[in-house]
Amino acid sequence: MSDIQLWTLIFVVITFALYIVIAYRSRVSDTAGFYVAGGGIPASANGAAIAADWMSAASFISLAGIVAFAGNGYAGSVYLMGWTGGYVLLALLLAPYLRKFGKYTIPDFVGDRYNETARLVAVVAAIVVSFVYVAGQMAGVGVVFTRFLSVDKTTGVIIGMAIVFFYAVLGGMKGITWTQVAQYTVLIIAYLIPAVAVSAKVTGIALPQIGFGTILSELNGLQQDLGIAQYTEAFTQTSRANMVLITAALMFGTAGLPHVIVRFYTAKSVRAARFSALWALFFIAILYTTAPSVAAFSKYNIIDELGGTQGIPLSQAPDWFNTWAGVGLITQAGEAAAPISELAPDSVIRFTDVTINNDIIVLASPEIGGLPAPIVGLVAAGALAAALSTASGLLLVISSSVANDVYYKKINPQASEKQQLLVGRIAMAAAIVVAGYLGINPPGFVAQVVALAFGLACASFFPALVLGIFWKNCTAIGAMTGMIVGLGVTMAYMLWTIDIYGNSDGIFGIPETGFGTVGMIINFVVTIAVSKVTPKPSAEMQELVEEIRYPGRSRLVAAHAEGKDLH
Repeated sequence: MSDIQLWTLIFVVITFALYIVIAYRSRVSDTAGFYVAGGGIPASANGAAIAADWMSAASFISLAGIVAFAGNGYAGSVYLMGWTGGYVLLALLLAPYLRKFGKYTIPDFVGDRYNETARLVAVVAAIVVSFVYVAGQMAGVGVVFTRFLSVDKTTGVIIGMAIVFFYAVLGGMKGITWTQVAQYTVLIIAYLIPAVAVSAKVTGIALPQIGFGTILSELNGLQQDLGIAQYTEAFTQTSRANMVLITAALMFGTAGLPHVIVRFYTAKSVRAARFSALWALFFIAILYTTAPSVAAFSKYNIIDELGGTQGIPLSQAPDWFNTWAGVGLITQAGEAAAPISELAPDSVIRFTDVTINNDIIVLASPEIGGLPAPIVGLVAAGALAAALSTASGLLLVISSSVANDVYYKKINPQASEKQQLLVGRIAMAAAIVVAGYLGINPPGFVAQVVALAFGLACASFFPALVLGIFWKNCTAIGAMTGMIVGLGVTMAYMLWTIDIYGNSDGIFGIPETGFGTVGMIINFVVTIAVSKVTPKPSAEMQELVEEIRYPGRSRLVAAHAEGKDLH
């Protein structure tokens, strides 16, 4: 066992043991604890849990790689702008009002605001979005285990499934929340230490957010010498229109993510929900302001270690290059993506001769920067924390949608707390199995899969939530039709453009990651048009919609909380 594998194993065992202990101590015996942690999580802890839930494997593992390679610096910023801007949108536009409405899940809100048929449509949409999203998380788990513990991807995903099964099924939202507080601590320490160390080593400035600015002009020159566009040059990878579409899909998708929205119900009050959002934004900003520096430093070091414009013989390639090539995440450039092992040892390779997978940049950055093995192991543990924290939140959405919105609300309204918990845990166990399969067979790299989930959330939930809160005349038939059309059109386009049918160029060159914005616009148009020609909601429901937007007005909100039918 190499030093890197040994330190990775040590950190993984320690952190996994910590998660299990927290889950056991936080185990629950009622549905309030299982679904929303009893609504008693302090704002700062809830903010850390939201940050861990929201900053998935895509943020930890793939974001810097997208900025460095897939976006060549500038175009990759759509993920920074979209995901961060979307969280601000969620915190200000939706979260406080949904918290005042007082329901566990998005389907719960849709069912009470509109009707039971709309609830079932929302359940289907929540499950689809969550499964697509969780596929990216489990794929990230497989990448970490494959590289750092010499375990094949299938075995690695199964190990991750087992850990999530234990603490998610045992503790529900309460166990998941306190586990995610620990996971945020692990992932942010693991992200910052190598970033600070590499920045200090390369530039002499320990603050990476400042340090990376000193190498950008040199990085621009290196790329220009290699015959590729400058790192900071705009619109080299995508058009201005697609930049707008992708950013908007990520923003509005963030504001419609079911596993993030449910977090605001775990706060003690509406005021605590607002402060949870503030804390979460602070915790998120720490990583998101660091990611561009990790991208720039990693790309600069990779080009330098591969001999710049001259290249180096394959026999002299650095150890990290051979290691990642050995697991198939560095290949020869070109459509064939042939293995590096097919090249002769004396072949000269340059940066432009190879394709480096986006998912390895953060994981490989300590090795590329020449940092010691313990830091490499810590980064691996941080990546697992990021993947598992989001996976557990998504699995709870699936579980609560089945147990609360289908079983309890539709099949057996007389079910006891014990029966509801049992169904919820069975649903979560089944979801974990499906998630594991999707993680072993993902349709793309981690962040690409996650971006698809954001597009689906954008096209399905965002219009129903916004209109449900801010337009009292939005009808059940309108919202339901809009969700079906928005989700259906977006899913069809994504399947059509991810090379399944060989039509990857799409319509007008719109990528699958940006089509969620188009689906959302279609949803808005359909919802408003249908609502104009269908019967308005009851007077009581219209008054409730008015009440949830105004502090101090709570007569119907209180009646609604007691379970009175306002339709």
